[in-house]
Amino acid sequence: MQAASFEEVLEQILAKDARYQRDAYLFVREALDHTQKLVNKGAKGQIRHVSPQELLSGIREYGLETFGPMAITVFEEWGIRTCKDFGEIVFIMVEHSLLAKTERDSRADFENGYDFDEAFRKPYLPQSKTAKSLPIAKIAKA
Repeated sequence: MQAASFEEVLEQILAKDARYQRDAYLFVREALDHTQKLVNKGAKGQIRHVSPQELLSGIREYGLETFGPMAITVFEEWGIRTCKDFGEIVFIMVEHSLLAKTERDSRADFENGYDFDEAFRKPYLPQSKTAKSLPIAKIAKA
């Protein structure tokens, strides 16, 4: 019996759970590949496990590279509003044998990742919107 392909398993997931769009799962898989390349740089052919924190960092970087200032909008369209959603996607994929985890990995590892506004909006705001307001100097009357 032949193992089901990624696409077949993804179809089964989407039929049971419609919280996240198909592209969200594809993006997480691509972001994991991106993250593995970063963390395994210089590791002569060995691929080590990516921690949830490393994956969240890789997701942020890959999301900004891929979607720029539209990243948060794209994620929201896919049903992703917090890092916890990324964790749900990862663990759904784990439960369907599309990804692997260690005994130490859990959904809770994704709950306190980063604030989406800080991670995906702030890098594109003008500096005047991100810097604290400086007090206005009093103009001396002549």
